[in-house]
Amino acid sequence: MIPVQGYSGKTVAVLGLGRSGLATVTALQAGGANVIVWDDSPEAADKANDAGVTLRDLTKQGAFTDVAALITSPGIPHLYPEPHPAIARAMVEGCPVDNDIGLFFRSFATGEWDNFETIPKVIAVTGSNGKSTTSALIYHILEEAGRPTQLAGNIGRGVLDIDEAHDGEVIVLELSSYQTDLARALTPDVAVFTNLSSDHLDRHAGHGGYFAAKRRLFAEGGPDRAVIGVDEPEGNYIANQLSEGPADDRVIRVSSGTKLGGDGWNVFARKGFLSETRKGRQVASIDLRQIAGLPGAHNHQNACAAYAACRSLGIGPRVIEQALHSFKGLPHRSQLIAQRDGVAFVNDSKATNVDSAAKALAAFSKVRWICGGLEKEGGLEALLPAPTVVKAYVIGREAAAFAMKLKGLDVEICGDMKTAVTKAAADAQSGETVLLAPAAASFDQYDSFEKRGDDFAEQVASLS
Repeated sequence: MIPVQGYSGKTVAVLGLGRSGLATVTALQAGGANVIVWDDSPEAADKANDAGVTLRDLTKQGAFTDVAALITSPGIPHLYPEPHPAIARAMVEGCPVDNDIGLFFRSFATGEWDNFETIPKVIAVTGSNGKSTTSALIYHILEEAGRPTQLAGNIGRGVLDIDEAHDGEVIVLELSSYQTDLARALTPDVAVFTNLSSDHLDRHAGHGGYFAAKRRLFAEGGPDRAVIGVDEPEGNYIANQLSEGPADDRVIRVSSGTKLGGDGWNVFARKGFLSETRKGRQVASIDLRQIAGLPGAHNHQNACAAYAACRSLGIGPRVIEQALHSFKGLPHRSQLIAQRDGVAFVNDSKATNVDSAAKALAAFSKVRWICGGLEKEGGLEALLPAPTVVKAYVIGREAAAFAMKLKGLDVEICGDMKTAVTKAAADAQSGETVLLAPAAASFDQYDSFEKRGDDFAEQVASLS
């Protein structure tokens, strides 16, 4: 646990008693704060009692008279589409609002670090797609290289729930736009931007607001080194803003599909090969084509970003290459579930938006595509014409409406996962892939994308 610094003897309010909220309560108490809490759920009083804190309705006038700060859970809106009443009240009454990410960055370093031979570092990863795989891959490489490391944030443990740093340790954080948007302190040593596509538009009032939330990781604290995916204009913009010139190696540019030139530090993948260049010369090359845990161009981009982050810490190319080969991938992200009679069954339930689904479809040559769910803003046009799709099998409560937007594709409306898997498996020929890549959120039928992916795996396992 990371005891929170700066609030000893002060009253701090915590909004939301989920996983991150409860970890925040414990960390604040460890730092000597007097903690009060509010949660909208009917079980709030029981949660507060179990945490040993006072429940106070933070939506009422005067609730923040004696409060030094309000710490809110990332999932609670603070601005768009409208602020939670407690956050609105805090802002009206002049109480600073922060989240657990801000508390982490202000509390992670301690006086004990003066005795360390190597100061601990923080690598923070953000972006629309691939940030979980990139974060997990960086963590895996560090472990394989013998570096002490912890993985936290939007993946693994909460940031305040990790152990206090060891000498030379590297903390890897996956940070969502919800987490970067509000944090009052963002000071990673290495910051990674994977890519950008439209997502969470209601929470950020559009594409520009979503990008602004991601950009804060680079603009607020100024990382010592930045690894930037430059396959979209936004990535090029961040790289340009941070760089003092073409040869400024504080910025490592990353691409999947484009050969990057110039005198800067570049890592890119083309035709399945990763290349690192510095000052116009190739430094290293890795064949990614046979790495089972990283299939497709989108995973090659993840590999490039993870490679660049680890190279910035001085880890050698051959050590990284060995670690890439032993990486097993993450559940629900291009996860090979089974192979039956020459047909592969792949679970990419995390492909919840159009861009991530398109990349998943492009990773395979002939796809029986299971898709559908709670459609996000922006439509499905960017997925089409989907040349690798042999047939689409649509699930979800609004399957018929979703199917109508897949113009030009052979489509069958299935409604539920069992029907989709059964029909896709019956139709599939040897050499084809039955791929779950929904291009939609799961909440119309499932509590989470993980539950949806688990159902897909169970249905595949039950095939006769």
